[in-house]
Parts: sequence; structure tokens; C-alpha cells
Amino acid sequence: MTDVLPVETRTTDADTAAWWRQAAVYQIYPRSFADANGDGLGDIPGIVSRADYLAQLGIDAVWLSPFYPSALADGGYDVADYRNVDPRLGTLDDFDAMVEALHARGIRVVVDIVPNHSSDLHEWFQEALAAGRGSAARERYIFREGAGPDGSEPPTDWGAAFGGSAWERVADGQWYLHSFAVEQPDLNWDHPEVRADFLKTLRFWSDRGVDGFRIDVAHMLTKDLTEPLPSQAELDAMDRTSGRHPLLDRDEVHEIYAEWRAVFNEYDPPRTAVAEAWVETPERRARYASAEGLGQAFNFDLLVAEFSAGDFREVITENLQQAQASGSSTTWVLSNHDVTRHATRYGLPSLRGRAVKQGTEWVAAGGPADQLDREGGLRRAHAATLLLLGLPGSTYLYQGEELGLHEVAQITPEQRQDPAFLREEAFDGLGRDGCRVPLPWTASGSSFGFGAGDAHLPQPSWFAEYAVDVEAADPSSTLSLYREALRLRHLLQADERLEWVETGRDDVLRFARPNGWQVVTNFGTEPFDLGTDAADVVLGAVVDGAVPGEHTVWIAPAGLVG
Repeated sequence: MTDVLPVETRTTDADTAAWWRQAAVYQIYPRSFADANGDGLGDIPGIVSRADYLAQLGIDAVWLSPFYPSALADGGYDVADYRNVDPRLGTLDDFDAMVEALHARGIRVVVDIVPNHSSDLHEWFQEALAAGRGSAARERYIFREGAGPDGSEPPTDWGAAFGGSAWERVADGQWYLHSFAVEQPDLNWDHPEVRADFLKTLRFWSDRGVDGFRIDVAHMLTKDLTEPLPSQAELDAMDRTSGRHPLLDRDEVHEIYAEWRAVFNEYDPPRTAVAEAWVETPERRARYASAEGLGQAFNFDLLVAEFSAGDFREVITENLQQAQASGSSTTWVLSNHDVTRHATRYGLPSLRGRAVKQGTEWVAAGGPADQLDREGGLRRAHAATLLLLGLPGSTYLYQGEELGLHEVAQITPEQRQDPAFLREEAFDGLGRDGCRVPLPWTASGSSFGFGAGDAHLPQPSWFAEYAVDVEAADPSSTLSLYREALRLRHLLQADERLEWVETGRDDVLRFARPNGWQVVTNFGTEPFDLGTDAADVVLGAVVDGAVPGEHTVWIAPAGLVG
């Protein structure tokens, strides 16, 4: 055995403050999970109605994407009220009932916090528009005078993430900064009222029983807008690792998170947090994951990795080393609400391809439908998921991946909702609606059991074979595989160390956990002989004593699994 990768040794227990270190967290996109009132939109009571399903799945926590009042200019990430529930999704009483139902089943609750920007419908922004130039209300956001002799040009040539200018002009002639959609004005984090209000929000949800928070674009809050402002070309040329970039990953953002950590630690057990921080180096990411800050940060490296032993080993090694440096645990992600589902990514010729809008010919930003190997993609997805669930650290699962769902391409331009689809200069392909299509719960019904009526995004006919009621009755289904893997994961978990075991093949990865549990993933197509270890396989396929191509198995010494 070689390449020991230690992380600070801690065991996880659902009743301790460290429950999150090796948790299996299930992401719910509320508007597409379950619809209790039949209006076509998933809701909070719908989640309550599926609490037993979540418990049977074997997860440790759920993470809810935004459920706040929103015009849905960006899938709920345009928040109009941070301390309420969108009335289309329920009420605060419904939210409390959901927390109670999940806690009763041993499932923690993590909610999304969106601090970089609010909705343009937020009362603060509406007040700022009404108050006019020079008002205190406008200081909570980032307003500037325009360029040119009459101020009719944007203050800078900066581009927004969803395309077009990052500045929008208001009726009195000033401009406001929006790093994302025009309906998402950036907040001014130099303003004490902004900082105080988010502390109030964190306490509001913590007092209602929320166990943790996922922090949207955590690296973008603080900004240096000292005049003269740089051009886009100058921004692009600036060092993003210095902590002094005007817009991204500035050192002082960690002063904010130190304040948040003080709030988290007011509770017993302390509330947890995980940063969505797209930063340049492991050292920069580690700061977000420190115990003095948010405590954990997403690693998204596998979202852009090929299905190959080399790519996976490099990502795993680097991220375990990063976790060791920060004292945190890493996070493993293969799918979420922003990316093409991994069963589809792994069924396309290359993850690094690009698509253009050509109706339903293209299944994703990776390749056309006629090049999608559905069976192969799902087989590789199973292998990758079992590998991840065997690793130290927490694993984030996205709703529907436990059913083996592929990306949905059969959505017409008129039906699409994602601003990424509408702003093609910033996003290639079909946007993100294809992974946000409501789940199929039954093989029949107008929305496959999602609700009593039609779903807010169209579900394809092939959803019938992936429905929960079909897969729950099939011991060979993807759902059955996930349930068994999550059950065994709780039995097999060891402290947070991993040791690579040499296999003699470049296309096979094998590692061991300290209690003797081993994971073997064959990324190639030729079988990999296990020898006498074949008798100790507790999960995964073995054929004639070998791991088939594009498969993963778990090996547990006798007595480790009762």
C-alpha cells in the first residue's frame, strides 16, 4: 500500500457537532421535488409527504435550494424576502412542520443563503429606487453615475455572468451593479445594515431548527470599488490569488464569515456551513473551510473530470490534502442543480465538448442526442457514485440521481425557464432546466406522481421506467443500489483517512480505509481480478472473481458487516 492521505482523525456521529464531516447530503430543488397542492410547482408540504422516502434512502441531511419569495428570474436565487417562504411553496408553519418531520427521522436540514445579491423586488431595493440619488437606501446596494457626457453609458464595461453588461440604468439615470441577472442587484457588504441583517437571517432560521447553511457565491461579497474603476480587460488580467482582486475572493470577506461563525457557535450543536467558493488555489479555498469561518467548502473538481482513473485519482488526492490543510472535510459532488446530470455526462463522447442551441438535437453541453450512450452513461455513473460514497468526507447527492435520471432535452425554447438559456453569449448549450425537471414518483399519472396536475417543466415519457414505484420494486435498480450503498456506508465508515492500494493497472483505482474496508473501481473495459478478496465483496458486481469494466465494488473483511 502506498500514498497514505491522512486527515485529522475524527469519527462522525449523527448526535455530535461533527455530524457533517462524513454526511451524505441530499439536495432538494423544492420546485421540482414533490407538489402537494397540484399547481404544478413543488412545495414544502410536498417534501413532508416524501419524508419517509428520504429516510428510507438513508441520507444524513437534506439541502434545500432557495424556497424564499422570488420572481424566479434565476430559479429562486433572486430572493425577495430572506426570512419567509414563497407563498407558492407554503408557509413558515409548513417549513416548521418539514423540519420537525425530517428531524424525527434523523435527517438534518441545510438551507441556501444568497448573500451577494437580492431580488430587485426586495423591499430594500424598491426603497432605493424610490429614494433617489444620494439616499441612504441606495447605500445598501452599489449605485454609480454613468460614463460619458450625459451619464448614458455604463460606469464600466464589466460583463455579467448571465451575459450583457453588469450595470443596469434606473429611471433617474444612475446605474446599479448586478454580477448575475439584471433582477439580482449586488448588495453593498461595506454597509453595516447589510451585515447586521444577514446575522438576523442566520439566527432566524437557526432558531427554527435549521442545522446548517449552504452559502451561494461565498467568494464575491466584498468588493473594492475605489475610483477609477478598472476595465474588464484589466480585471481579467489581475491576480485572483492575492486576496486583493477588486471583485473576487478578497481577504476581508473572511471578516464577515468570522462574524457568522460566532453566530453559528451560539447554538448547540453549532450550526454548520459550506461555501460555494469558486477560487483559484487550494490555499484560497481552505480559508473558507476553516473552523474560524464557514467550516467547509465545496470541491467541484469532479464536475469537470473525465471518467478516468487518472482524473479521479488526481482530484481525490488533491482534495484530501486540502482538507488536511484546513482541518475540515472535503465534499464530493457529481451532480447538482447547475450542471448536466452525470449519467448523461458520462454517456457522451467528451465532457469538454460544447453545444449550441439546436432544439432538442443536443442533450447537454457535451454532445448531441444521437451520440448519447444511455446504458454506458448510467453504468459509469453507478461506478463513480459508489467510489465517492466510499471516500472520506461528505457526499452531496442531487435529487433524481438515485433514480439514474438522465438530462431532459425535450424542452422547447418557450418552456425553458433558466436565464442561462436566454443569454447565449454567456452560456453554451441548453441551460440548466434539463436537470431541474420534476421527479417521477409513479409510472403513471399526468406528472408521474409529482402532483395532481401537469409539472412546471415537461417530463419525458421515458420517466415512467425511472419512477420511484418501479425502481423500489426492483432489487437491481439504481434506487436499490443507492439505498444499499447508503446503508452500508453507515456501517463501514472509518476515520478520515485513505490509503491507495496499487493495482498494476492504470485504469483501476483501489483504496483502503483504516478499518479494512476497500473500494475498487475499474474505469477500463477489461475485468480486474480480485483473487481471494472476491469472497468479501459486500456491494457491486463480481463476475468469475473479477470486477467488470466500468464497475465499482466494496470489500469488507469478515465481521465488519453484520
